[in-house]
Amino acid sequence: MQGLKLEQLSMDERKEMSFIEIAQSILEEKKQGMPFQELTAEIGKFLELSDEELRSRMLQFYTDLNVDGSFLALGENQWGLREWYPFDQVDEEIITPAPTKKKKKKAKAALEDDELLLDIEEEELDFEDELDDDLEEDESLEALREEEADFNDEDEELLDEDEDYDLDDDELDLEEEEEEEE
Repeated sequence: MQGLKLEQLSMDERKEMSFIEIAQSILEEKKQGMPFQELTAEIGKFLELSDEELRSRMLQFYTDLNVDGSFLALGENQWGLREWYPFDQVDEEIITPAPTKKKKKKAKAALEDDELLLDIEEEELDFEDELDDDLEEDESLEALREEEADFNDEDEELLDEDEDYDLDDDELDLEEEEEEEE
């Protein structure tokens, strides 16, 4: 199809051409790469396709571009003809997207790892402090239990002494009545 002028073709001849053939002719005429959207728009205009028809065939066309050995993806959705680029020049001509921030991500990941290690070390220190606090609490708790046991012993002694002073139910009722009167 080299050297074929698309404008010279009748509509019947155009309809018999594949999208790949038309794309190759368009790129040969332009002599430079084109974004995929522009290329499909040119094809749609050339074939006088409705937007709906163009959209329905776009996915297959994109697949064909990738599979066909005549086309080269130049990056950022730009497409060109492979014949324009010698094999060893391909890597240089391909449009590279803006540099990614992988280095920062790696550095950030390393920084996060360091921070995580510091956090772990701090948690270990906190845990040791908590263990010390727990030990102190255990000692305090034991001391309280001993004091409570001492008080219980004293209470039992006092109760034994109080048995001599127990009041009858009648005496309790009288005391309650006196309190109510006051």
